[in-house]
Amino acid sequence: MTTHSEFEIFLAAPPGLEAALHEEVRGKGFKRPRTVPGGVVIRGGWPEVWRANLWLRGAGRVLARIAAFRATHFAQLDALAHGVDWAAVLRRDVPFRVEASCTASRLFHSDAVAQRVATAIRDRTGARDAPEAAVTVRARLEHDLCTLSVDTSGELLHRRGYKEAVNAAPMRETMAALFLGQCGFTGGEPVLDPMCGSGTFVIEAAEIAARLNPGRNRHFAFEQLASFDAEAWARLRAVRSERPPAAPCHGRDRDAGAIAMSLANAARAGVTGHTAFRQGTISELLPPEGPPGLVICNPPYGTRLGDPAALPPLYRTLGQVLRGRFAGWRVGLVTSEPRLARATGLPWLPTAAPVPHGGLRVTLFRTAPLAG
Repeated sequence: MTTHSEFEIFLAAPPGLEAALHEEVRGKGFKRPRTVPGGVVIRGGWPEVWRANLWLRGAGRVLARIAAFRATHFAQLDALAHGVDWAAVLRRDVPFRVEASCTASRLFHSDAVAQRVATAIRDRTGARDAPEAAVTVRARLEHDLCTLSVDTSGELLHRRGYKEAVNAAPMRETMAALFLGQCGFTGGEPVLDPMCGSGTFVIEAAEIAARLNPGRNRHFAFEQLASFDAEAWARLRAVRSERPPAAPCHGRDRDAGAIAMSLANAARAGVTGHTAFRQGTISELLPPEGPPGLVICNPPYGTRLGDPAALPPLYRTLGQVLRGRFAGWRVGLVTSEPRLARATGLPWLPTAAPVPHGGLRVTLFRTAPLAG
């Protein structure tokens, strides 16, 4: 692989949300996206790697696949790993680390695999390996096929660079973006989260509406690679697609601390002018002025937050308020407990399979526009 060649790029998604990420990837103009377990694969060069990190809201990380070969014994792994042109990708002066995983392969000792690949990289580049290095090479052995990739993101991509304040059990921004997409939100309508916590849904929706790149405020591991072109990256970052949102995004929460967190996070994200946060209970909830849009929330659910016995009345109240006051609005609700979703009395559409979130499996429940 050279710095100008095309290669496979793996975009990681939360299990169960691969199709939602595929929709986003296709909509952003990446060529020939293909859904695979755990994510989406595209082909491209380093500019596509940079754009994926900068633009994609639903991807958790971006891996550049450097090489793939079959290896059934360590001598074979040693020879083939030494045959990779590591100097085209990794810099001599930047430490690296290797993480390995082995599934259904004759080489099943992941530490030994990582050690062999690290030796090959040291021999080919002169770089040193260090356990805390910012650049990670991933070696995956599955059914004797060894795939070598470089993690080009570094810190997981849900870390947008603005959320210093978080409440209990926060939702990752990447997952929030995919759920917004599954609810049909493209940025042209108001959004309201009646239990906004630290503001994740509201801020993510405001950034989508304002066409702000999710990676605009952070650094990436690819900036430490031999293939990095600082001038080309500066030109890509300088392109401004921002527009005034069609409608503001609203957050409500009964907890004053949650509202303070949301305001601080929105300010750091630069969307204060596109968001409105206010303290209030569910029973006080009213639709904001203007056209109907999307109500989306991630309420407490038993094992996650709150007293399980107190939750059905909360969901019943939410359902009554939305049915009575929010005609024309669609609803999206994330919960691990279908019985709590049913307690709202809302007319849910058929659901997709649950997805992992914080040690639980959660489902996105959606409605069509509510009747008057």
